[in-house]
Amino acid sequence: MSKKVLIISTSLRNNANSEILAHETEKGALDAGHKVEFVTLKDKVINFCKGCLACQKLGKCVINDDANEITLKMKDADVIVWATPVYYYEMSGQMKTLIDRANSLFATGKNFTETYVITTSADSSKGVVQTVLNGVKGWVACFSDLELKGYLEAGGLNDPNDVQNHKDLLEKAYNMGKNI
Repeated sequence: MSKKVLIISTSLRNNANSEILAHETEKGALDAGHKVEFVTLKDKVINFCKGCLACQKLGKCVINDDANEITLKMKDADVIVWATPVYYYEMSGQMKTLIDRANSLFATGKNFTETYVITTSADSSKGVVQTVLNGVKGWVACFSDLELKGYLEAGGLNDPNDVQNHKDLLEKAYNMGKNI
């Protein structure tokens, strides 16, 4: 069954390893016959949530920036794939800010029932992804029918484009998309 997949790349760096892996996931999902939309947060304006909860009444955030458009894309997707660099053992701030700004989804409802996470980090230790997953699991827990279906942890990547030298990681990202 074809799914609507939204891939959100949260790195602001050019030639970001997490974005390269996200594009591999995109290729796999397209090859599997899914409809895929790729969104990058580069050059997007996404301000912090004010905590006013007006979105619960209005169905959208009162802050007029790019978060509202992305939230609409999230609402209509069946699957959301997050791609983030790991900053100080946590998801990027821009990813967390977008999650916070998508609070209107509690009032308007949503289609997505699956989410996946791609992380990249300089640290090559196993388990660096766990703190990111804890944050994502907190978001997932707020929706009774949302499930974290999988993740890709890619460590030991210091410089832009480093992942191009790791064919195994590129293949894992492709296969994650293929198996959505």
